[in-house]
Parts: sequence; structure tokens; C-alpha cells
Amino acid sequence: MKRLYPLVLIIALSSCLGYKELPVEYDYSYKGNFKKYRTFDLMKSGNGDLSMTNEVIEKSIVSRMKFLGYKQNEAKPHLIIGFKMFTDSLMFNGYAQPEIEDWAASKVEPLNYEKQKFELKTGTLLIQFYDRRQNRSIWQGYATTQYGSIDFNNDRHLRNAVISILDKYRFWAEGFLEGGSVDPEKEIIP
Repeated sequence: MKRLYPLVLIIALSSCLGYKELPVEYDYSYKGNFKKYRTFDLMKSGNGDLSMTNEVIEKSIVSRMKFLGYKQNEAKPHLIIGFKMFTDSLMFNGYAQPEIEDWAASKVEPLNYEKQKFELKTGTLLIQFYDRRQNRSIWQGYATTQYGSIDFNNDRHLRNAVISILDKYRFWAEGFLEGGSVDPEKEIIP
């Protein structure tokens, strides 16, 4: 039995070493009700755009959202989550904002958004959250590597990118931590 402990320790440590946090930027809408969402679904790409469909990314998003207590619901989800893989480099407009947790705690709405331009390298993953009821994007995170591109053909790279991005979205589903039963069909009341 004593021989088994070092083996378990090695396996546990090696699984942690496989994760490398990527540089992530994110921005959000001051209109987001981040503490009031309970359900989500994935955006369906109706135009056959392969940069918006990937089974590994979809499973990773679903897994993370369920971990945060969100229920997947195709009928009237609170959040619709979409993603896009960019294989070319691009200039991306983002915003300089307070950390989302700080802003959500105070809910002080600045009068304007400070625009920032990001030069993103090849192999960038963008994940966006849409508030279905407000019909607007309320959060987006994007990751690229500093030393090369995300390999969209490598499942580990894809899972790593999703984890890195969604680590910046730190809101539990409403009612999840309290352990109460919340009706997922109930609409959000602002």
C-alpha cells in the first residue's frame, strides 16, 4: 500500500502540470445582471461557419458552466454562449474597465467605456455571453498565447484556452451556493 502513494502523487501532480494558463483579456457590459443568471445554452451556428463549431470547446464550456451551477436549457436560457476561433491575427477592440467582481459589488456605472485596441496573434479564441432577454452581449473573453498560436487541432490546447478564458467569469448561478431550488424557467427580474 505504501508503494501506491508515490504513484498517486505523481499522477496527481502530472495532471496539474498539463494546464498552462493563457493570457486572457475580457470586458463586459455594465447592463449585465451577472448575479441573476441561472440557465444557459450554446449558440448554434446556422451558416456552417466551422470557426464557430467545435465539440471540444462546446463540451468544455458546458462543463465549466455546470460547475458554476448553471443549468443548460434550450428553451429561453438566460445566457446564450457563443465562440469563434480566429486563425489569422487581428486588431480587436476591447475596453479598460474595473475588475468585474469589483464593479459587480458596487454596481457604480461609469459614464463611458474606455476603448482599448488589442493586437491578437494567430490562434485566438473568443467566447461571448449574450443576455437573451436584453438581446445584447454582456461579457466576452479572449485568449491567445504569447509565444505562438493556439493549436485548434489539439484538444488539450482547446480545453486549456476555454479554462483560461472562463476562469475570468467568476459568477455562480443564482441560488446555486445557497443550495435552494430555483426554478430555471423563471425569468430574470432586473
